[in-house]
Amino acid sequence: MQMGRPKLQTGIKAIEEEPQECGGIAKRGALACMVNSEVGAVLAVMRRNARWAGRYMAGDDQLEHSLVQSLKNLRRQIFSWQQPWHMIDPSIYLKPFMDVIRSDETGAPITGVALSAVYKILTLEVFDLKTVHVDEAMHSIVDAVTSCRFEVTDPASEEVVLMKILQVLLACMKSKTSVVLNNQDVCTIVNTCFRVVHQAGTKSELLQRVARHTMHELVRAIFAHLPELDHAEAVAAANGSDMPSVKSKVHVDGLPKEHRIDGRQFDNGSADSDSANISVPGAFASQVDYSDDKTTGTKSSTKELSNDVQILIEPYGVPCMVEIFHFLCSLLNIVETMGIAARSNPLAFDEDVPFFALGLINSAIELGGQSIGQHPKLLALIQDELFRNLMQFGLSSSPLILSMVCSIVLNLYHHLRTKLKLQLEAFFSCVIIRLAQSKYGASYQQQEVAMEALVDFCRQPTFMPEMYANLDCDITCANIFEELGNLLSRSAFPVNCPLSAMHILALDGLIAVIHSMADRVTAASPLPEPVPVKEIEEYAPFWTINCESYEDANHWVEFVRRKKYIKRRLMIGADHFNRDAKKGLEFLQGTHLLPEKLDHQSVACFFRYTAGLDKNLVGDFLGNHDEFCVKVLHEFAKTFDFQDMNLDTALRLFLETFRLPGEAQKIQRVLEAFSERYYEQSSGILADKDAAFLLSYSLIMLNTDQHNVQVKKKMTEEDFIRNNRHINAGKDLPRDYLAELYHAIVKNEIRTIYEQSLFPEMNPSRWIDLIRKSQKTPPYIVCDSRPFLDHDMFAIISGPTIAAISVVFDHAEDEDVFHTCVDGFLAVAKMSACHHLEDVLDDLVVSLCKFTTLLNPAASVEEPLLAFGDDTKARMATVTVFTIANRFGDYIRTGWRNILDCILRLHKLGLLPARVASDAAEDPDLANDSMHGKPLSGTPSISHIPVVGTPRRSSGLMGRFSQLLSLDTDEPRSQPTEQQLAAHQRTVQTIQKCHIDSIFTESKFLQAESLLQLARALIWAAGRPQKGSSSPEDEDTAVFCLELLIAITLNNRDRIMLLWQGVYEHIAGIVQSTVMPCALVEKAVFGLLRICQRLLPYKENLADELLRSLQLILKLDARVADAYCEHITQEVMRLVKANAGHIKSPMGWRTVSSLLSITARHPEASECGFEALSFIMSDGAHLTQANYVLCLDATRAFAESRVGLADRSLRALDLMTESVKCLIRWSKSVSVDWKTVGDSREDTSKSSQEIGEMWLRLAHGLRKVCLEQREEVRNYALLSLQRCLSAADAICLTPSVWLQCFDQVIFTMLDDLLEIAQGHSPKEYRNMEGTLHHAMKFLSKIFLQFLDQLFTLPNFRKLWLGVLSRMEKYMKAKLRGKGSDKLQELIPELLKNMLLILKAQGVLMQRSTLGGDSLWELTWLHVKGISPSLQAELFPDLEPEAETEPKSDDYSSAAETVGSEVATADSGQNGVNAKKLESEERGGS
Repeated sequence: MQMGRPKLQTGIKAIEEEPQECGGIAKRGALACMVNSEVGAVLAVMRRNARWAGRYMAGDDQLEHSLVQSLKNLRRQIFSWQQPWHMIDPSIYLKPFMDVIRSDETGAPITGVALSAVYKILTLEVFDLKTVHVDEAMHSIVDAVTSCRFEVTDPASEEVVLMKILQVLLACMKSKTSVVLNNQDVCTIVNTCFRVVHQAGTKSELLQRVARHTMHELVRAIFAHLPELDHAEAVAAANGSDMPSVKSKVHVDGLPKEHRIDGRQFDNGSADSDSANISVPGAFASQVDYSDDKTTGTKSSTKELSNDVQILIEPYGVPCMVEIFHFLCSLLNIVETMGIAARSNPLAFDEDVPFFALGLINSAIELGGQSIGQHPKLLALIQDELFRNLMQFGLSSSPLILSMVCSIVLNLYHHLRTKLKLQLEAFFSCVIIRLAQSKYGASYQQQEVAMEALVDFCRQPTFMPEMYANLDCDITCANIFEELGNLLSRSAFPVNCPLSAMHILALDGLIAVIHSMADRVTAASPLPEPVPVKEIEEYAPFWTINCESYEDANHWVEFVRRKKYIKRRLMIGADHFNRDAKKGLEFLQGTHLLPEKLDHQSVACFFRYTAGLDKNLVGDFLGNHDEFCVKVLHEFAKTFDFQDMNLDTALRLFLETFRLPGEAQKIQRVLEAFSERYYEQSSGILADKDAAFLLSYSLIMLNTDQHNVQVKKKMTEEDFIRNNRHINAGKDLPRDYLAELYHAIVKNEIRTIYEQSLFPEMNPSRWIDLIRKSQKTPPYIVCDSRPFLDHDMFAIISGPTIAAISVVFDHAEDEDVFHTCVDGFLAVAKMSACHHLEDVLDDLVVSLCKFTTLLNPAASVEEPLLAFGDDTKARMATVTVFTIANRFGDYIRTGWRNILDCILRLHKLGLLPARVASDAAEDPDLANDSMHGKPLSGTPSISHIPVVGTPRRSSGLMGRFSQLLSLDTDEPRSQPTEQQLAAHQRTVQTIQKCHIDSIFTESKFLQAESLLQLARALIWAAGRPQKGSSSPEDEDTAVFCLELLIAITLNNRDRIMLLWQGVYEHIAGIVQSTVMPCALVEKAVFGLLRICQRLLPYKENLADELLRSLQLILKLDARVADAYCEHITQEVMRLVKANAGHIKSPMGWRTVSSLLSITARHPEASECGFEALSFIMSDGAHLTQANYVLCLDATRAFAESRVGLADRSLRALDLMTESVKCLIRWSKSVSVDWKTVGDSREDTSKSSQEIGEMWLRLAHGLRKVCLEQREEVRNYALLSLQRCLSAADAICLTPSVWLQCFDQVIFTMLDDLLEIAQGHSPKEYRNMEGTLHHAMKFLSKIFLQFLDQLFTLPNFRKLWLGVLSRMEKYMKAKLRGKGSDKLQELIPELLKNMLLILKAQGVLMQRSTLGGDSLWELTWLHVKGISPSLQAELFPDLEPEAETEPKSDDYSSAAETVGSEVATADSGQNGVNAKKLESEERGGS
């Protein structure tokens, strides 16, 4: 039956839309017509009955029945009314219908039509709030309908009338005029409707459903009015107006007791009687009489009404709602209050009535919402009576009832959770957690309903944070959040059974919690890592800590975290206490939760407020005779509130906290402490604490007597009363009081042994204690969308969550479940990253990698290819792993190893993109690098480095795919099937979604610690290099890992110091352990060179480290170095050309020059090496004082090298010769600096000395090349040396340098050349005579060019004699057994020229004829050995005198003396310098 307003409503709208000028008349006429039609309908039905069709005989006149007459009178009057319709009293046109409804003479059809007429008048709004006396009209309708009487002719018509009664009453409540109904009217309506519901139990199914539906609609309509009342009061308060309110009365009394709804009064009316009477119950018989004549009465009677009656006649509001809600709660106890036999109702009675009542209560809460919390009486009903019944029915075996209970609690949480903190804790601990676990004996249906309810709660964004903040962080409450999280994770585990809907449901709840956390993180700003809670530094009573403000997050967040820390420490202390009581207390003292010197109050509070304590140990401690223990016992008793509590209830509550000891003395001490506390708070029945003690002891004895199976003869009530005579200060206690205690113990045992469970069953004593605590508990903390506590919460449930999702993912086969699990994995990863929980993220990665199947061993390489393409789970897991790596890589630590294992597996299968190891494509030449293989176009593959002497393996997915189809290459390959192609396509798409290359190309954005772990993982995955051969697969893996390591190194040039040590050590290990050419060492060497090439321009502070690393190349095994020498040289040349300006230090240049020097002896590499050297030295572009000597040595190596044509040696000599220009430039710069900048003489002298040493080093280098076996190189070197020395004019050389130059360079070269000419065959050294010829010319020219500077030397005499000595040796030299004509011809001429110049400059002259001049005499001694006639030719005026000529013995003695002087000088300073130069040369080479 459809309840509500019919389509006739549109007729009213049509009437209201008539033209304005005749609107009033037209509306009145239309409404009159409607009423008239209803009168006609009632009369028509009445005329069908013979009783109403005839006339009554009253004397001689025939009179109509009063009901018919009143209807006809209304018909006559209705069209004659002239006043506006809203000025017409509705009672006038309603009274005839009301009379019909009230009459017990009318049959069901007539009553039904009259009810339909009233329903029409209500729904079409024939009268409204503006109509006069509308309140009396509404009251008369309610009164008439609830007092409806009619004759029952048949069951069907009776049901029709009952349904119309329900229809009219519902219309009354839904009408806009319902606001004028008073509290009594509303209660009467609800009571009447419930009667119909009750009576419908024996009627048809249709009436039952209509009646129940109407009851629901009534409750919704009534409680929907509650928010409107609050809003109206708020508006009135804001406007400052006085509004009549009975709120203060409602809070205390509700409705008067005699006018309350009584659900037990169901016996009025019967279907078997001749008439049905749905009347107000006897409780309402004394209600105020609203008769017709009351409309004209005075208001004085109203003023005389009592306060109770005044509440009844007020417009309905909170008072009736309190009574209705109380009535609905009482329905939950209907089974106990009624003895009703089995009915025809298809639903079982024990399920039907509670379910119906719970549905009504749910409707009331849904519509009342938060407004219920504004009214203490309503709130008190919910907090105590309703929730107590919910706890009871929550354990019902009926899934229907359990489901409805959970719905009610969810609504209560949504609207009133701030008022129901402890009630919610009790519900979850005693109902949800118990039912959702099979170990407590719940059926599968109960478990499923409980789990569904829990998941609904988990989907509330603030539920879990609020449970954690309010309960888990409260030392007196259970860890509900933690237990719910563990429950969900355990319930998701399929243990020895296939995956079921229950497992998926639990997983949904778990993931909902994680998603809520992730959403809060997304909405919040970047989260700093929470500061750990500080340890307790000094003792403070932990049970007294309070929060400054429970509304300000700046206060309560720190407070609850502190409380949680204390709670954890207390639980640890409890665990220690359970093992050893003394050590447990000492532990708590050490953590400052108990004072250093124990006091009885702190220990008592520890026992009272700490969960998990062994109740046996607590009982033994409290019952101990020790004085301290006795004080603790009495303090323990003082923590209880026994105010207004029955003795048995208080005793139960007290004994639940510990196990009562078995010894009589201990029992006595415990009961004495209890009795003392109970007497302090008792209501006055007990005279003293001794009476309380005796009666308590008696209750313990009675409990043992009644509930011990070994006691056969049970104590009777009389026995109990007799045993307790004269205990109340010599008087008897009231008999009723003792009888009540007796029956309470008999019915409900006082358990002295309670289950050691965190979630025991709720019993009356616990509930009373809960209600008491709820009045003192701290305010409920309301959480918002900010993730204040998510870090701590996630740390608790992350482990179980990952395990649960992993197990479900492992067992699942449905793709939807896969997606659910993946969403959960990603949410966990997000939370781990946002809250910096790296260990959790690593665990997640490890778990996920197992599902990729990439780590599973396979019989062959080809086997996993198609399997991977066909395995949805493996593909989704793979995508998830790499999604996490890309999104949250900053917080991955050890998990990189597992990720790399997967990458390596994909690499071995040929499934990776070709450029996965590239460094973000920053190097444009990378694609054309000869070291990288070219991948197959259009398919994913991995580039491989060509291995010397080793054929390349085929790579790429298509290559593997083809091998899979045909392993025998001699046979024609078959075409792949559609399934294989589809699998291949899926694999390709999966790898593309992974974006594996981004892990390395975007590594520049990784946090430092994560980047370092990634590099270490790559080094770990590559394995330790070993000498000797390794398997191709191991080598391929090592090469690939090295590629990736180099890639991330190049991508992180700004953080190279973080990685460099590990990278260098890894490459060094490869280089030093490799004895044969292979791809790994090739990649190591060229990777190292590439790193240097790329990083030198950006990292000047690291240039020395980078260049020093290149010394590893010098340590290569000879075979390895020979194999890659050309490529190495090419890379070094590139490095030099690109970064010569960035190489500053001598060490760096020493490394570069050493690498280039080596190439001089290599046929293929020498050209590139010389090109690099030429780039450095040409025009002195990149020559510096730091690299000058090193480059000279390297160039000399090329000049001396016989690899290649001699032309390159000549060019090398040119480079050496041209370098003297740099020395000249530097020398001039030094002098300029001294003059302009004002450098100190010491600095200038030092710089000049360094330049002189470099020049001398250049001369030494050329001197060595002058000894070259090849004639053209030898002669060109001699010429180059001459040019070099000739250019020394522009260099500020010290005298000592010139002396070193002659002694160590020129004289040494002349001596060596002569030795070679005399000691080697002409075949070895061709045309040495010509070289000696050039050497003599060289000597003469250089000596004469720098004579002015040489003459000033202190040792000029020795120098000049050395020149003469060499010329004399050359003059007398025997080449091939005979003298050299060319030399004998050349030397006298050169000597003559030299002597002439010496004479002209006044260097050579006879100073004195007396005593002899050593220079003059020694010169002519040597000259005579060369050309005896020169003296006479050059000095004709000088006559030789016999006495002045020395004797031959004297000549020999003088010569020996001069020779010893020269030798001594050579072995002194000059010898030291020679040794220094030689050592430098050895070091450079």
